[in-house]
Amino acid sequence: MGFKTKPISDQIALVTGGGTGIGRAFSEALAKAGVRVVIAARREEVLRYTAEELNLICSEERVFTYACDIRDHSQIRSLINHVVGRWQSIDLLINNSGLAVPEAVDQITEDGWDKVMETNLRGVMQLVRAVLPHMIKNDFGDVVNVSSQAGKRGYADVPSYCASKFGLLGYAEALRDHVRKTGANIRVFNFCPGLVDVDNSVLDAEPRAGFIHASNMARTLMYVLGLDRNVVLEDINLYSR
Repeated sequence: MGFKTKPISDQIALVTGGGTGIGRAFSEALAKAGVRVVIAARREEVLRYTAEELNLICSEERVFTYACDIRDHSQIRSLINHVVGRWQSIDLLINNSGLAVPEAVDQITEDGWDKVMETNLRGVMQLVRAVLPHMIKNDFGDVVNVSSQAGKRGYADVPSYCASKFGLLGYAEALRDHVRKTGANIRVFNFCPGLVDVDNSVLDAEPRAGFIHASNMARTLMYVLGLDRNVVLEDINLYSR
Protein backbone atom coordinates (compact mmCIF):
# COMPACT_ATOMS: atom_id res chain seq x y z
CA MET A 1 0.00 0.00 0.00
CA GLY A 2 1.34 3.44 -0.96
CA PHE A 3 1.89 6.30 1.45
CA LYS A 4 -0.77 8.96 1.88
CA THR A 5 -0.14 12.11 -0.14
CA LYS A 6 -1.44 15.65 0.27
CA PRO A 7 -1.39 18.49 -2.29
CA ILE A 8 1.19 21.06 -1.29
CA SER A 9 -1.40 23.82 -1.61
CA ASP A 10 -3.36 22.15 1.22
CA GLN A 11 -0.40 21.92 3.57
CA ILE A 12 0.49 23.83 6.74
CA ALA A 13 4.17 24.61 7.34
CA LEU A 14 5.97 25.84 10.43
CA VAL A 15 9.31 27.55 9.74
CA THR A 16 11.49 28.56 12.67
CA GLY A 17 13.73 31.51 11.98
CA GLY A 18 11.32 32.24 9.15
CA GLY A 19 11.67 36.02 9.20
CA THR A 20 15.12 36.31 7.66
CA GLY A 21 17.74 34.56 5.55
CA ILE A 22 17.22 30.93 4.60
CA GLY A 23 13.96 30.71 6.55
CA ARG A 24 12.55 33.67 4.66
CA ALA A 25 13.57 32.13 1.32
CA PHE A 26 11.90 28.85 2.32
CA SER A 27 8.76 30.68 3.43
CA GLU A 28 8.49 32.66 0.20
CA ALA A 29 8.82 29.55 -1.99
CA LEU A 30 6.25 27.67 0.08
CA ALA A 31 3.77 30.55 0.16
CA LYS A 32 4.03 30.99 -3.61
CA ALA A 33 3.15 27.28 -3.94
CA GLY A 34 -0.02 27.85 -1.90
CA VAL A 35 1.19 26.59 1.47
CA ARG A 36 -0.03 28.33 4.59
CA VAL A 37 3.19 29.17 6.40
CA VAL A 38 3.63 30.04 10.07
CA ILE A 39 6.93 31.80 10.62
CA ALA A 40 8.28 31.74 14.17
CA ALA A 41 11.16 33.63 15.73
CA ARG A 42 11.89 35.84 18.71
CA ARG A 43 11.66 39.24 16.98
CA GLU A 44 8.01 39.98 16.35
CA GLU A 45 8.66 43.14 14.33
CA VAL A 46 10.86 41.22 11.86
CA LEU A 47 8.22 38.51 11.52
CA ARG A 48 5.48 41.07 10.85
CA TYR A 49 7.55 42.84 8.20
CA THR A 50 8.35 39.57 6.41
CA ALA A 51 4.75 38.34 6.55
CA GLU A 52 3.43 41.60 5.13
CA GLU A 53 6.01 41.53 2.35
CA LEU A 54 5.36 37.91 1.39
CA ASN A 55 1.57 38.23 1.57
CA LEU A 56 1.81 41.22 -0.75
CA ILE A 57 3.83 39.11 -3.19
CA CYS A 58 1.23 36.32 -2.99
CA SER A 59 -1.72 38.75 -3.19
CA GLU A 60 -3.37 36.92 -0.29
CA GLU A 61 -2.70 36.00 3.33
CA ARG A 62 -0.58 32.85 3.32
CA VAL A 63 2.12 33.76 5.83
CA PHE A 64 1.28 34.06 9.53
CA THR A 65 3.47 35.00 12.47
CA TYR A 66 4.09 33.68 15.96
CA ALA A 67 6.74 35.18 18.21
CA CYS A 68 8.49 32.36 20.06
CA ASP A 69 11.81 31.55 21.69
CA ILE A 70 12.46 27.89 20.92
CA ARG A 71 14.73 27.67 23.97
CA ASP A 72 11.57 27.88 26.11
CA HIS A 73 9.59 24.64 26.29
CA SER A 74 6.36 26.35 27.32
CA GLN A 75 6.55 28.70 24.34
CA ILE A 76 7.06 25.75 22.01
CA ARG A 77 4.01 24.03 23.46
CA SER A 78 1.94 27.19 22.98
CA LEU A 79 3.17 27.59 19.41
CA ILE A 80 2.24 24.03 18.41
CA ASN A 81 -1.13 24.25 20.15
CA HIS A 82 -1.84 27.51 18.32
CA VAL A 83 -1.03 26.11 14.86
CA VAL A 84 -2.83 22.80 15.35
CA GLY A 85 -5.79 24.54 16.97
CA ARG A 86 -6.20 26.83 13.98
CA TRP A 87 -5.47 24.44 11.09
CA GLN A 88 -5.71 20.94 12.66
CA SER A 89 -2.32 19.90 11.31
CA ILE A 90 1.36 20.69 10.86
CA ASP A 91 2.42 19.00 7.65
CA LEU A 92 5.90 20.47 7.34
CA LEU A 93 8.26 21.40 10.15
CA ILE A 94 11.37 23.30 9.10
CA ASN A 95 13.95 23.53 11.88
CA ASN A 96 15.88 26.52 10.62
CA SER A 97 16.56 28.59 13.76
CA GLY A 98 20.22 28.58 14.62
CA LEU A 99 23.02 30.71 15.96
CA ALA A 100 26.75 30.60 16.54
CA VAL A 101 28.86 31.98 19.36
CA PRO A 102 32.44 32.43 18.12
CA GLU A 103 34.60 31.12 20.96
CA ALA A 104 37.81 29.15 20.48
CA VAL A 105 38.02 25.65 21.90
CA ASP A 106 40.09 26.78 24.89
CA GLN A 107 37.84 29.79 25.55
CA ILE A 108 34.33 28.29 25.44
CA THR A 109 32.07 29.73 28.13
CA GLU A 110 29.24 27.88 29.81
CA ASP A 111 26.78 30.56 28.69
CA GLY A 112 27.96 30.48 25.09
CA TRP A 113 27.84 26.69 24.91
CA ASP A 114 24.38 26.50 26.49
CA LYS A 115 22.94 29.23 24.25
CA VAL A 116 24.06 27.41 21.10
CA MET A 117 22.99 23.95 22.25
CA GLU A 118 19.61 25.10 23.52
CA THR A 119 18.81 26.85 20.23
CA ASN A 120 20.38 24.57 17.62
CA LEU A 121 19.77 21.19 19.21
CA ARG A 122 17.47 21.04 22.21
CA GLY A 123 14.97 23.40 20.60
CA VAL A 124 14.77 21.10 17.57
CA MET A 125 14.24 18.06 19.78
CA GLN A 126 11.44 19.79 21.64
CA LEU A 127 9.74 20.96 18.44
CA VAL A 128 9.89 17.50 16.89
CA ARG A 129 8.62 15.90 20.09
CA ALA A 130 5.65 18.30 20.09
CA VAL A 131 4.85 17.98 16.37
CA LEU A 132 5.37 14.24 15.88
CA PRO A 133 2.08 13.06 17.48
CA HIS A 134 0.09 15.32 15.16
CA MET A 135 1.94 14.10 12.07
CA ILE A 136 1.37 10.51 13.13
CA LYS A 137 -2.32 11.16 13.82
CA ASN A 138 -2.75 12.74 10.37
CA ASP A 139 -0.57 10.05 8.74
CA PHE A 140 1.48 12.67 6.93
CA GLY A 141 4.47 14.90 7.57
CA ASP A 142 7.91 16.14 6.59
CA VAL A 143 10.68 17.35 8.87
CA VAL A 144 13.44 19.49 7.36
CA ASN A 145 16.51 20.25 9.45
CA VAL A 146 18.95 22.97 8.47
CA SER A 147 22.34 21.72 9.60
CA SER A 148 25.55 22.93 7.96
CA GLN A 149 28.85 21.91 6.47
CA ALA A 150 29.91 22.60 10.06
CA GLY A 151 27.89 19.50 10.88
CA LYS A 152 30.31 17.52 8.72
CA ARG A 153 33.60 19.22 9.53
CA GLY A 154 34.95 21.00 12.57
CA TYR A 155 36.07 24.63 12.55
CA ALA A 156 38.31 25.95 15.32
CA ASP A 157 36.53 29.28 15.75
CA VAL A 158 33.01 27.87 16.32
CA PRO A 159 33.37 24.58 18.21
CA SER A 160 29.99 24.79 19.97
CA TYR A 161 28.23 25.49 16.66
CA CYS A 162 29.97 22.51 15.04
CA ALA A 163 29.04 20.26 17.96
CA SER A 164 25.40 21.35 17.73
CA LYS A 165 25.20 20.80 13.98
CA PHE A 166 26.93 17.39 14.18
CA GLY A 167 24.46 16.58 16.95
CA LEU A 168 21.53 17.71 14.83
CA LEU A 169 22.47 15.23 12.11
CA GLY A 170 22.77 12.46 14.68
CA TYR A 171 19.39 13.30 16.16
CA ALA A 172 17.83 13.45 12.68
CA GLU A 173 19.26 10.02 11.89
CA ALA A 174 17.65 8.63 15.03
CA LEU A 175 14.35 10.31 14.06
CA ARG A 176 14.54 8.82 10.59
CA ASP A 177 15.17 5.36 12.08
CA HIS A 178 12.20 5.84 14.42
CA VAL A 179 9.73 6.71 11.67
CA ARG A 180 11.06 3.85 9.53
CA LYS A 181 10.60 1.31 12.32
CA THR A 182 7.13 2.58 13.24
CA GLY A 183 6.02 2.84 9.60
CA ALA A 184 5.02 6.49 9.99
CA ASN A 185 4.44 8.44 6.78
CA ILE A 186 7.05 11.04 7.76
CA ARG A 187 10.14 12.00 5.80
CA VAL A 188 13.25 13.57 7.31
CA PHE A 189 15.52 15.78 5.21
CA ASN A 190 18.77 17.42 6.32
CA PHE A 191 20.24 20.43 4.55
CA CYS A 192 23.98 20.90 5.01
CA PRO A 193 24.85 24.15 3.24
CA GLY A 194 28.18 25.87 3.08
CA LEU A 195 28.19 29.66 3.20
CA VAL A 196 24.81 31.17 2.29
CA ASP A 197 24.48 34.89 1.49
CA VAL A 198 21.60 35.43 3.90
CA ASP A 199 21.92 39.23 3.83
CA ASN A 200 21.33 39.44 0.10
CA SER A 201 17.79 38.15 -0.47
CA VAL A 202 16.97 39.95 -3.74
CA LEU A 203 16.21 37.13 -6.16
CA ASP A 204 18.45 38.12 -9.06
CA ALA A 205 21.28 39.50 -6.94
CA GLU A 206 24.78 38.10 -7.30
CA PRO A 207 25.90 36.45 -4.06
CA ARG A 208 29.23 37.25 -2.48
CA ALA A 209 32.20 35.23 -3.69
CA GLY A 210 32.27 31.81 -2.01
CA PHE A 211 28.58 32.05 -1.00
CA ILE A 212 25.40 30.66 -2.54
CA HIS A 213 22.17 32.62 -2.85
CA ALA A 214 19.44 31.59 -0.40
CA SER A 215 17.08 31.00 -3.34
CA ASN A 216 19.11 27.88 -4.16
CA MET A 217 18.13 26.49 -0.79
CA ALA A 218 14.47 27.27 -1.48
CA ARG A 219 14.50 25.66 -4.93
CA THR A 220 16.11 22.55 -3.47
CA LEU A 221 13.48 22.43 -0.74
CA MET A 222 10.63 22.50 -3.26
CA TYR A 223 12.34 19.76 -5.29
CA VAL A 224 12.77 17.37 -2.36
CA LEU A 225 9.22 17.94 -1.13
CA GLY A 226 7.96 16.96 -4.58
CA LEU A 227 9.67 13.55 -4.53
CA ASP A 228 7.57 10.40 -4.09
CA ARG A 229 6.77 9.65 -0.45
CA ASN A 230 8.74 6.39 -0.55
CA VAL A 231 11.97 8.15 -1.59
CA VAL A 232 14.61 8.68 1.08
CA LEU A 233 17.00 11.54 0.42
CA GLU A 234 19.47 11.93 3.23
CA ASP A 235 21.96 14.77 3.76
CA ILE A 236 21.72 17.44 1.08
CA ASN A 237 25.02 19.29 0.61
CA LEU A 238 25.05 22.68 -1.12
CA TYR A 239 28.04 24.99 -1.37
CA SER A 240 29.71 27.40 -3.76
CA ARG A 241 32.34 26.10 -6.15
